[in-house]
Amino acid sequence: MDVLLLQCVATLFMTGTIWFVQIVHYPLFGKVGRQDYVVYQKAHARLAGFVVGPPMIIELGVSGWLAFSPPPFVPKWQTWTGLGLVIGIWLSTGLLQIPQHTTLGKGYDLKAHHALVFSNWIRTVLWSLRAGLVLWMIREFSQR
Repeated sequence: MDVLLLQCVATLFMTGTIWFVQIVHYPLFGKVGRQDYVVYQKAHARLAGFVVGPPMIIELGVSGWLAFSPPPFVPKWQTWTGLGLVIGIWLSTGLLQIPQHTTLGKGYDLKAHHALVFSNWIRTVLWSLRAGLVLWMIREFSQR
């Protein structure tokens, strides 16, 4: 149960964070003055890692643990789906969002900004699905 709770905490934290990022934070990138943009973007990249890095790593590790050693009350398809969603989030981050942040780190670029906001919907949807899934797993446990 402790592993399941740890997954729930990490996933719900990241789901709330990604919704804030999608609705508030990323859209406001375009409001930062061009003169200060590079400094802003580099600070964002550095500081965001402190906030999202630990829960993302915890979520990946715990999802793998649950997939390969599922609790008896949780169907295997749920744990494997959860791991698949985490892998999708990491792939989206590495292949879609990080390259846009790299471009934006050199200076504001409207096309990169729009690509970042648009592609981030992938992570927003995947984390929202994970939130529902982990809450379902907790429900399964509570009914045993």
